[in-house]
Amino acid sequence: MKYIISGGGTGGHIYPALAIAEEIKNSDMEAEILYVGTEKGLEAELVPKAGLDFRSIRVRGLPRRINKDSLIALRELIAGLKESQEIIETFRPDVVIGTGGYVCGPIVYKAAKNKIPTIIHEQNAFPGITNKILSRYVDRVATTFDEAKKYFKHPDRVVKTGNPIRQDILNRDKDTSYKVLNIDPNKPFVLSFGGSGGQKKLNDAVLEILINKDWNNNYQLIHVTGKRLYDSFIKELKDNDIELDKGVRILPYLYEMPEALNIADLLISSSGAITLAETSAIGLASILIPKSYTAENHQEYNARAFEEAGASVVILEKDLAGKMLMDTINNLMKDKRKLQKMADNSKKMGNNSASQEIVNLIYEIIPK
Repeated sequence: MKYIISGGGTGGHIYPALAIAEEIKNSDMEAEILYVGTEKGLEAELVPKAGLDFRSIRVRGLPRRINKDSLIALRELIAGLKESQEIIETFRPDVVIGTGGYVCGPIVYKAAKNKIPTIIHEQNAFPGITNKILSRYVDRVATTFDEAKKYFKHPDRVVKTGNPIRQDILNRDKDTSYKVLNIDPNKPFVLSFGGSGGQKKLNDAVLEILINKDWNNNYQLIHVTGKRLYDSFIKELKDNDIELDKGVRILPYLYEMPEALNIADLLISSSGAITLAETSAIGLASILIPKSYTAENHQEYNARAFEEAGASVVILEKDLAGKMLMDTINNLMKDKRKLQKMADNSKKMGNNSASQEIVNLIYEIIPK
């Protein structure tokens, strides 16, 4: 069969799409998969590396306010719809799958209008505008959170599947992971990062802790600043004559993130959908600091869902400070029973079979 998959803009839309593609290949050895994205989006880099055929269309997000950019975006949307129709006519897919971001709008909409089976996946507790619009036309809406269902016009089409995750995050050997990261298994380990691009407010709080020498040296720490914020972070440490304890490491990026997640005792992070899916797949207690500038404030909705399940402690960026963060870390690390309960609750929120459930939905909507 032939499959079109589309989703882009951020890793939060792209990685679930790639996980679904991987599962399709496992289920259908003769599958032909075409990924549709934008030429300048992150998907243009990641998708070919994953070994998938890639076609680009022109489309850009519509501004929240009407201005001169609105006309440009409208012109691009019309072009994207035309290009999507041409792709559908030449590739002739059996099904079209969208995973969010404005890029998937034209191709999923055109597929639905051409009576081709369609399905979208929503990663966040508060759906993005593209998926809310597309939900009116598609056959199925797969969600990560129960909370998302109430925002869609046709709740009868909504199925909670969880968020597809990369398989390399699972089944890591812990002994090997400790060695790879040079982490002492007998000393609590805290992992901290603000998503793939970093988070300035979290960096500032960690800096405050280190500069004030408040870090509890009974714990090990890896803090990932994000590449664009690393130099300024290190400069602040040097300007304040801070020499780090050997148990504290500051990194611009962590390539061994699967290993780190599998051996961390506590995670401090923003609340992007991919991070939470991986965290819950493993079963990891967390302090979540949702980024305040994300679309529709979806990260806070994500974080609150984990907080309500007893899996996380939530601190908003506007309230975040070094002392508060360190106090929260100490309170959790000293209460092993609570920390384990949070980890157990996190695990309950995970679904390691999300990719398979979505593929099952795909086969349900394709005519026999």
